[in-house]
Amino acid sequence: MPLGEFMHSDALSMGVELELQLVNLSDFDLTAASPDLLHLLAKRPFPGNVTPEITQSMIEICTDVQTRYTGVLGQLTEIRDTLVRAADILNIGICGGGTHPFQKWTDRKIFSKPRFAEVSALYGYLAKQFTIFGQHVHIGCTSGDDAMFLLHALNRYVPHFIALSASSPYVQGGDTLFNSARLNSVYAFPLSGRAPFLLSWDEFANSYFSKMEKTGVVKSMKDFYWDIRPKPEYGTIELRVCDTPLNVERAAALAAYLQVLCSYLLERREAAPEEDDYLVYNYNRFQACRFGFDGVTVHPKTYESSILREDILATLNRLKPHAETLDAQAALTHLSEVARTGNDAQYLRQQYQESGSPEGMVHSAIHMFRDRRRRTRWVAM
Repeated sequence: MPLGEFMHSDALSMGVELELQLVNLSDFDLTAASPDLLHLLAKRPFPGNVTPEITQSMIEICTDVQTRYTGVLGQLTEIRDTLVRAADILNIGICGGGTHPFQKWTDRKIFSKPRFAEVSALYGYLAKQFTIFGQHVHIGCTSGDDAMFLLHALNRYVPHFIALSASSPYVQGGDTLFNSARLNSVYAFPLSGRAPFLLSWDEFANSYFSKMEKTGVVKSMKDFYWDIRPKPEYGTIELRVCDTPLNVERAAALAAYLQVLCSYLLERREAAPEEDDYLVYNYNRFQACRFGFDGVTVHPKTYESSILREDILATLNRLKPHAETLDAQAALTHLSEVARTGNDAQYLRQQYQESGSPEGMVHSAIHMFRDRRRRTRWVAM
């Protein structure tokens, strides 16, 4: 069916989705607890929304539409506290992190839902390997054309969000040497990566999408696993490259950074996006996934190289006037500190060194999610 009208949203409104891990507290492996957890949460007032994800060891939470950083942080904190109370009743752990460090994808169970059964039938084992955990951020746009502009204008900043959120250094029991290994799993899907370079909503909806629909490859925007995709039914663009951080404070700060960055880009003071920007896109993306803040980023217009950490800090400093207008100074200060001291991937590797086991990493992640102020050291059992 046609993609339809792009619904208008308030400019720069925002919403956050977080995919979370459900953990067995005996062995710290993932556990198929989402049916029980969702049943329990259905009986209790729940801020925002909670939904199943493709395997039973995952859930997704999302905030209501917010306009300010403090609103996002406040609701994520309220949701976190509700989840922790429910997890205590079920005697399970809940945590962030882009991957579970040692779970075996063959042990996962597909959640009973027609959409997930369809995905599993089409993609085979990739569906279970999709037991990975990301943060998605929606930014409201007043028109489809503004959405397509922002989607492409953000291309050079995508590595910033990868490095700042990276929390998936281990996969299947081994250190990948990546800061974010999660995105390598997303790349396995045929409709992943970057969106086609189109700046007109009419051309996107009535030419590109219509052609793709006629091929029989796609039925809706859900079939695209792009790094950034338009969501016409919400009137937003959706950034999908972030790993789920270990705490809600980081998640709220990342959403605020995207909001402030979009405010800056909509002033159109930077050179307009063009197809050639993507000549360096995959290289910059890889550098951020592999090396985090120490990666090299190549500017798509000038081809000048810089260290990603320096580029992030310079951008955060440049955005201060927009952060002040949007009451997001505290969020940018938080991310500046992260860029200087290290991301969650570095924290998890440190936990492995201190505990001597991947179980210790999961234990620390659970406590980081519950409340970073009550972080505890792992004691081998």
